[in-house]
Amino acid sequence: MFFRRKGWLRKEYNDQLISQMEQLKTSWNNQKALLNKSFDPSEDIICQTKVAEAKYFFLFKEAKHRNIKIDR
Repeated sequence: MFFRRKGWLRKEYNDQLISQMEQLKTSWNNQKALLNKSFDPSEDIICQTKVAEAKYFFLFKEAKHRNIKIDR
């Protein structure tokens, strides 16, 4: 009875992690495209791109640690 909730919570948090990863990936790709298109990028744009990349790869490592499989 008590152990059923554990699997349910794990699935819920894994789903949240996957959705956050998708959002961060699109954000990172948008910022990367903006950086590539800009003629003289400011330090703020460069820092925002690096932060978005770091956030995405942090969640990527967490998903790898949890052995999450994404079905496409």
